[in-house]
Amino acid sequence: MWAVHGWEAPDGLPLSVGQRHPKLTCRDTRIATDHDPGKNRIPQGPFPTFHRETGGRSKDNWLLQFFAEADSGCRGFCVHTSSPKKGAQFASDEGNSMARDMSKIRNIGIAAHIDAGKTTVSERVLYYTGKIHKMGEVHEGTATMDFDEEEQKRGITINSAATTCPWDRFGERYTINLIDTPGHVDFTAEVERSMRVLDGAVAVFDGKEGVEAQSETVWRQATKYSVPRVCFINKMDKLGADFDFSFNSILERLGAPAVAVQIPIGQSSTFKGIIDLIRGVAIYYNLQDEKDKGKTMIEKPIPEEEKERYEKWRHVLEEKAAELDDHLTEKYLNSQPLTEQEIRAALRKGTIAFKCHPVFCGSALKYVGVQRLLDGVIDYLPAPTDLPPIHGHDVKDPEKLIERKLSPDEPFCGLAFKIVNDQHGDLTYVRVYSGRLEKGSRVLNSNRGKRENISRMFQMHAADRNPIDVAEAGDIVACIGIKEALTGDTLCTDDAPIILEKPTFPEPVISMSIEPKTTADKQKLGEALTTLKREDPTFQANYDEETGQTIISGMGELHLEILRNKLVRDHKVEVIVGKPKVAYKETITKHVQNVRGKHVKQSGGRGQYGDCTINIEPFNGAGLDAEALKKLGWEDGIAFENKIFGGTIPKEYIPSVEYGVRMAAKTGVLASYPLINAKVTLVDGSYHQVDSSQIAFELAGQLAFRDAATKAGLTLLEPIMKVVVTTPEDFVGNVTGDLNRRRGLIANSEQRGNTRIVEAEVPLSEMFGYTTELRSMSQGRASSAMEPLKYAPVPTNVKNAILEEIG
Repeated sequence: MWAVHGWEAPDGLPLSVGQRHPKLTCRDTRIATDHDPGKNRIPQGPFPTFHRETGGRSKDNWLLQFFAEADSGCRGFCVHTSSPKKGAQFASDEGNSMARDMSKIRNIGIAAHIDAGKTTVSERVLYYTGKIHKMGEVHEGTATMDFDEEEQKRGITINSAATTCPWDRFGERYTINLIDTPGHVDFTAEVERSMRVLDGAVAVFDGKEGVEAQSETVWRQATKYSVPRVCFINKMDKLGADFDFSFNSILERLGAPAVAVQIPIGQSSTFKGIIDLIRGVAIYYNLQDEKDKGKTMIEKPIPEEEKERYEKWRHVLEEKAAELDDHLTEKYLNSQPLTEQEIRAALRKGTIAFKCHPVFCGSALKYVGVQRLLDGVIDYLPAPTDLPPIHGHDVKDPEKLIERKLSPDEPFCGLAFKIVNDQHGDLTYVRVYSGRLEKGSRVLNSNRGKRENISRMFQMHAADRNPIDVAEAGDIVACIGIKEALTGDTLCTDDAPIILEKPTFPEPVISMSIEPKTTADKQKLGEALTTLKREDPTFQANYDEETGQTIISGMGELHLEILRNKLVRDHKVEVIVGKPKVAYKETITKHVQNVRGKHVKQSGGRGQYGDCTINIEPFNGAGLDAEALKKLGWEDGIAFENKIFGGTIPKEYIPSVEYGVRMAAKTGVLASYPLINAKVTLVDGSYHQVDSSQIAFELAGQLAFRDAATKAGLTLLEPIMKVVVTTPEDFVGNVTGDLNRRRGLIANSEQRGNTRIVEAEVPLSEMFGYTTELRSMSQGRASSAMEPLKYAPVPTNVKNAILEEIG
């Protein structure tokens, strides 16, 4: 028996389960509409399309979605049957089963600088796709995707949130898996891991500011993981908005091949709509009526006063489309008109090949342009089927590459890219790259060699969960039951193991001490920190034996503050916190050769004997590609090369020497900070037939490294931040003078209207509390953004002060 649930009738009223409606008849395993009354077959015609969706209420159920786009007006209702056997086919007149069409899936993320309007764009997307019926606002703390208490309180995104929503384009229904990512630099790990698993991204820019500091960072992250992008210039209604400036900043500051597919009609206070350059029409919105919510879109011919602008931008668009497709090049050179379909196809091909990035515009807050942006996501961003097969490494032989096609028929493999602690069990977000993942199954965690249970699976909608039974290639799902996996681990089948590329994360730059308030909190603190480390790969926690304090490290002051609040609020651990401190590093300044480390111990019975000789030199990996660095054993800022010939040290002891070297580097030599940017070459050594052991060579490696590093001239490195200050012209002198006082180096200064953008490189140690001081020196009118840039040597006087402070 077919049951109807969750669909909307032509008169806009929802139907409850099993309810009848004049436009729809339900009968035994047949569907009829008023186009085809009483017939025992699915009606013919262009209006219905059937998709077989995974899921259902039990393993034997098929959940089918029927979307009618016809005079009947029936749309978006679901039907399911309680009895078909597993593997049953849903028959059409041709007798073919309708397999899931993966070309109708888009896995996308929304990324931008903080306050560019990402979450507002996401909120509008959810509204227009029917996922929510009441839009929340970021400034009111009611946004669906900012569901965490801290996010609502601060009005910023801290955690990436996932959802799934439908969108209709050209009479077809598409599924969009969307991830809203944070814009604040302290939570850059959330963007990093999201980019690793996405097929496409929407980069959002502030219409007044254009490309900002964090815009560059998220753009680099998308480039690193080869994620095709479309751009959305938001806030075109904002005072000072300038489309041409923002568009040019994408070309110049990002060096990106942007191509406009829309331009605004007016901007700032005169903004009233957009011109579609492909269709050649002007679309006007009702911006005065808040209740309209972007539903009223009036298409008109392009007005006379905008024709010249339209012709100019249209010419650039046609030129770009012709560049991207040889067939269009010929047409363009022969002055033949290019059709809408040809331009869209060329732009899609170019976007997927990173040869262009279509640019849209609008105002998410005023409900303008988001529907057209969704059309652009469907038109230009890739489906999973448009991307090449995924490559991974053989578990036993890391040099051997394995290819997996994006197909449900391939062996299962997926990447665990995010872990969220939950009172009902940890939620592990998994991107399925090949095969099928079923609820109740057991899979292999190939990174850890452990088996994991998939107890339950969900399709996520921000904080809400929709249970599902099966996930297929191309899906992003959340699982409960996975115990051992960390961010970046690969899940796969036992009989076809594979290891996929992990996302990489930046090193923490700031730390502070925390201590439990009571003895009862001491035990809870250890467990809570372990949980937080699983959730957040940029968070580190280490116990200092000398002081008895726990040192936690993160990406910035805000990051540490949020983590401390999580300890108190979510884990009920009361802690005393120290002042934030900079995460310094150590390094060497010169080349030293033939430094010997010898560990000999004889105290009755079998002794210990390890002897190695090493060279050490400054090395930061610059100028070498990933493959060359891998051959040099580049890891955690240390390269280790073995140049032992003739067996002076047996092969089985060489990894022990390397382990000893790396352990000594992690604990530091000068001031217990990790030592980085050094290359160690093992050149000689000796061994004893009876007394040599792995532990002896490990200790010999440590001794040799510490001695060599001391002889090579040790110094401290400090994190240097890229600071971008936006200030009115009146306060430029105050701002630059203050940055110089903080040991800052002014890198650039440019005029934008009546404001000045000052870029500087400043040591992090000088930037604590900067935001408050900047406000006071500019009467609250200047703002700043800061992100890690590099590590640089600490001046001698500062180094001496640091060493004196730590004793």
